[in-house]
Order: sequence, then structure tokens, then C-alpha cells
Amino acid sequence: MEIQNIKTFGALKEAGYQSISIKDELRKNLIQKLKNNETVFEGVWGYENTVIPELETAILSRHNINLLGLRGQAKTRLARLMVTLLDEYIPVVAGSEINDDPFQPLSRYATELLKEKGDETPITWLHRDERFAEKLATPDVTVADLIGDVDPIKAANLKLSYADDRVIHFGMIPRANRCIFVINEIPDLQARIQVSLFNILQEGDIQIRGFKLRLPLDIQFVFTANPEDYTNRGSIVTPLKDRIGSQILTHYPENVTIAQKITEQEANLLANQKSAIYIPELAKRLVEQIGFEARNSEYIDAKSGVSARMSISIFENLLSTAERRSLLTENVTTSVRLLDFLGTIPAITGKVELVYEGEQEGAGAVAQIIITNAIKTIFLEHFPEVKKLTKATDESPYDGIREWFYKEEAVELLDDMDDGYFQNQLDAIKPLNALIKKYYPDYNEKDIYFVKEFVLWALVELKILNKERFTKGFQFNDPLANYMKGI
Repeated sequence: MEIQNIKTFGALKEAGYQSISIKDELRKNLIQKLKNNETVFEGVWGYENTVIPELETAILSRHNINLLGLRGQAKTRLARLMVTLLDEYIPVVAGSEINDDPFQPLSRYATELLKEKGDETPITWLHRDERFAEKLATPDVTVADLIGDVDPIKAANLKLSYADDRVIHFGMIPRANRCIFVINEIPDLQARIQVSLFNILQEGDIQIRGFKLRLPLDIQFVFTANPEDYTNRGSIVTPLKDRIGSQILTHYPENVTIAQKITEQEANLLANQKSAIYIPELAKRLVEQIGFEARNSEYIDAKSGVSARMSISIFENLLSTAERRSLLTENVTTSVRLLDFLGTIPAITGKVELVYEGEQEGAGAVAQIIITNAIKTIFLEHFPEVKKLTKATDESPYDGIREWFYKEEAVELLDDMDDGYFQNQLDAIKPLNALIKKYYPDYNEKDIYFVKEFVLWALVELKILNKERFTKGFQFNDPLANYMKGI
């Protein structure tokens, strides 16, 4: 017989069930997972040697936890994944508002029911998925929301005086007894509301409208906070910080490979998008490099951070831009082009906080600067830097391309150009083949046209070629020839 089929307190005792606190429960199941070499926090990348060991240590220490980090650093996800460390089911006194443990009842309702019915007290079972409660801290949150208040309707219906503790309506925290309770962005909570948490964390007392109840609630608290909040909006009051056992610092992905794993895991793509649109590896690399460039940009507020959600949104927009083009040109399948990255600008502008210099440039211009900086960074990882020529006989690896553009007409790459015509335009630039074969020989055959376009964009950034925007695309030409034409 499965234990969750037991319906009475007496049968539960006969089965030998022993209740433990939620912190001991988390600790017990974590120890078992560690012994079995199981992955505890599935789907969280880049924290294996930093955040996760500290979080596991805090759980083993049975601490309440504060996850401190900039936005988009998986703080809430880590808190939600702690649910997997709970037992699948726990027994609850049937009808209890605060998930009373039949072995250690807290509420007046559960205590009286157990006195009245003894071993015949009915119990229900609470699944671990129902043992997670979350509240976003906002300035309008009240003590009544979190702790509770007197309910005049309950008093009237039950014909109770306001001196009777049964008129209390419990708030979110008592109702989360024996659960994981997460308060996101804790500094946004008003200081007087934070003060109301002191006794719950330490002594287990709650005070509601003159009622002082001894309720040693069994809760695993997890708080999340952004360092920016400490100066811009509020702070965690010192006595509350003192009652939080472990403060764990989160961080952004340390390299592009980890960032790429996160983006591909989290991007919300449809099956037909994945099958109809090919994404070159260099394009995936560029998506992540844009995020790294943004975090180092002089135009973007580093204290605010650049969320991992930006890379995810860029990736989704990139595929949708390519999809839109394929619909307009009636290409059944297509490949992502570098020109499609201009369609990702809305995914960048809404995800960054600009400093004064960035505001002067404008959000759209800053997004384009970040994209071109990312192109240049990746290009110089594979291709030689342009050196200043000291003699007339000095040669550059890009001379062939420069000469081709000087002699030939300019190349035009349109936003909504048919795949065949797009490829013909790039194939016409013969010196590109030799350059790519020499310095980027390991490319995938299917990626060749993205690589060619990528090289053209990078050479513009290195001042070897010139690029001009017109209504529906770009023209690439030789800077000198273009200058002479202007004269």
C-alpha cells in the first residue's frame, strides 16, 4: 500500500511515518542525491563550480537563503528547482489552512480536531509541486498580505467576538507552512514590512492586530535581490539580513559556450522554425557575443546588468526575421544571414539600461554598435588584424578583396533577397574563397554564405571596405572608388 493512500492519523502512525522539518527534509534528500552523483539543479548551466556548491552547502546547513545577483541570473529558477529536493508527498490534517502536520499541529483548528477525533482524524496528502509559494515584493505589499489580518466576515458568520483568535485570516506566509517560500526582489519591500519577518525567521511568533500567536512555522525561506536595488530603490534592513543564514552571489555565464547552452535551452521556437531555418554555428556564436559586448559597453549601465533573456530574445528574433524573409521570397527553407541581425535590434533596445552617453547616441544606434563590435571581436579571433603598411611593397591578406572591389561594381545585399540571388552575389567575390580557406578552414559547408557575408561586414569595421545603407539593403564597395565617384 502506497503511503499516500492512508486516510487517518492512526493508520499513519501504524505505518511508522515520521515527520521532519522542511529544512531537514531538503537536507536528507540532498545528501541522497549527492551520494548517488545525481544532478540536483537540472538545466542550470555555468554554476557547477560556483553558485550550486554554495547553495548545496546552505541547504546542508539548513539556512534561509538570499540569492543576490543582477537580473537574468537564474535566481528564481534555482529557488523553484529546490522543490525537487522535497519528499513527493507529506501528510496534512484535512481542512487545515496552514498545512498542519498531524504530529505537530499549530493551528487551533488542527489541535481541536486531533483532540476530538484522535486516531480517526482525517488526513490528506500534499504533493511537493504544491509546496512552493512565491511573492514578488512590491511597495504596496502589506503585513496583512504576508502575515494575516482580522476577518470581520468570518467573525460575523461564525458569531465570534474580535477577541477570539478564530477571526484571524492567515496571510501568505502562514499558509506556506511546510513549504518553500520565495520573496523576489526583497529590497523593494518596505522596511516596516521587512521588520514583520524578524520573528517569523527567528522565534516563530506572529502578531496580527493585537493577537500574538506562537506559531513556529516550518518554512524554507529563499529571498532574491538585485545589488542595484540597494541604491536605486531600497535595501534589506540589517536585522533581517542578520537572520538570513547564507547569502549567495550569482553571476552571468563566464564564456560563450555556456551562454549558448542557456540560449538554446530557453529559446521558445516552433518545430517548423527549427526545420525550415538553418542556423550557422557562427551565427549562434555571434548571438552570445552580442551579450558579452553589451555587458562591457561604455554606453550601457553595468550596474543594471544585461540579462541572459536578451540573448534568448535575440535568438528568437533572428529566426523570425529569417522566417519572414523566406515567406516573402517563397523559399521553403532558408539559412540565417548576418543581415537578419538587424531584425534583432528591438530585442536589444528593450533589455538594456543606457548611461548618459548611450542616451545621446540613441538606443537603436547603441544596439547597432554592439552588433558590429561583436562581429569585429569574433572576426579577429580567426582572421589577422589589419596592420598599418609602412612600405609600398607591404602586402595585406585582404589586398585581393580590396582590389576586387576597386575594379568591379559594388555588391548589393538586400533585406528580402531571394536565396539564389543572394548566393550569386557572394560567389562573385572570388578572393573571399581563398581568404576563408586559409584562415577559417574548419567551417561547415552549409555555413559558407554566412561566413562570406560575415567577412564583408567585418572588413567594413576594419575600414577596408565601405558599407552604405539604402532603403532595402546594403551596398558594399571600395572606399576609394566610392570617394572618387563622389567627386
